[in-house]
This record gives sequence, C-alpha cells and structure tokens, in this order.
Amino acid sequence: MTTTPKNHLTDRFDEALVYASCIHRDQRRKGADIPYVSHLLGVAAIAIENGATEDQAIAALLHDAVEDQGGAARLEDIRTRFGEQVARIVADCTDSDTEPKPPWRARKEAYVASLPHKPAASLEVSIADKTHNAGAIVADLYVHGEQVWTRFTGGKDGSLWYYRELSDAFAELAPGMASERFARLVDEMERLA
Repeated sequence: MTTTPKNHLTDRFDEALVYASCIHRDQRRKGADIPYVSHLLGVAAIAIENGATEDQAIAALLHDAVEDQGGAARLEDIRTRFGEQVARIVADCTDSDTEPKPPWRARKEAYVASLPHKPAASLEVSIADKTHNAGAIVADLYVHGEQVWTRFTGGKDGSLWYYRELSDAFAELAPGMASERFARLVDEMERLA
C-alpha cells in the first residue's frame, strides 16, 4: 500500500493559490507597491519548508483572507471550498473579522493571549506568517532605517513589543527550528532598532 507523504500538494493547493491571488489581487504590502500575494506565497513557502501538511499550506495562502477580505462570510466560503481543518487554521490566524477592527493594541494582546489555546497546526502556520513579516521588517530596516516603523499602527515600540511577545510565546508553545528561526529574526529586528 502506498501512502501519500505528509507534505504532498494536490489540485486543492492549486485551487487555493488561484483563490488567494484573486481575492487579494488589489491589495498591496504595507508601505510598498508590492502585490500582497507575495506575502501569501512567502508564508506558504515557509510553512511548506517547515513540514506543513497540505491543509496547513492552503491555510498559509489564506491566512489573511478573513481579516482583510470579507470577515465571517469569507471564512464560510473557505470552509465550503477547502474544508473544516483549513477554516480552523485560518480562523486561528485571524485577529479580527470585523470592520472597523478593534484598537491595534487590544487586538494584538488578545491574539498573543489566545496562542496557548490553539492547536499545533495553527501555531505552525502563525509562525510561518510572523516569520515572513519579521523577515520583511528586518530587510526594510537595512534599506530604509527607522522610517520603516511609520508603516505600522503600533509604531516602533508597539511593533517591537508584539514581535517579542510572539517570539517568547512560540518558543514556549512550539519549540523547534521554526520558532528558533523566528526568534533570530526578532533578535535582529531589536538589534537594528
């Protein structure tokens, strides 16, 4: 009997890739004219490199869909198209599904506080997301310096606080190479700041 490898990707992944590209088509990265899909591809790549299942890889592509592109209705569409496990991970990666969003600090505090209650599959996708974000911040700090912080609602102090809190939480809740990679980026971010 042949078994499918844990990280085997099928047509479902291809469908999710097209779906993510379509729903985020007009969105750009913060403070840049870079298509937002670059972030989604980066998160999926990190998740896959970290050993993601197909459901996790799909959720990595869709992790911001609820927050940025349709709220609860978008989550139901994801559930219908890609299944309960993908929808669960996407929901776990979402810090707000309402417009207007609650205040930034309250959202981030609630998200960090929720991490101990999330399953490993969701934490692993969240680590991939935050790793890609931290890598982009570090790269931008080298190129643009302190002005990078003006892109973020939390500013320099809030952003550094949030990434340190995430790093500490991931180190405790999901120890391993993925959380260590993220921690190294956070250390570098703090050093450059």
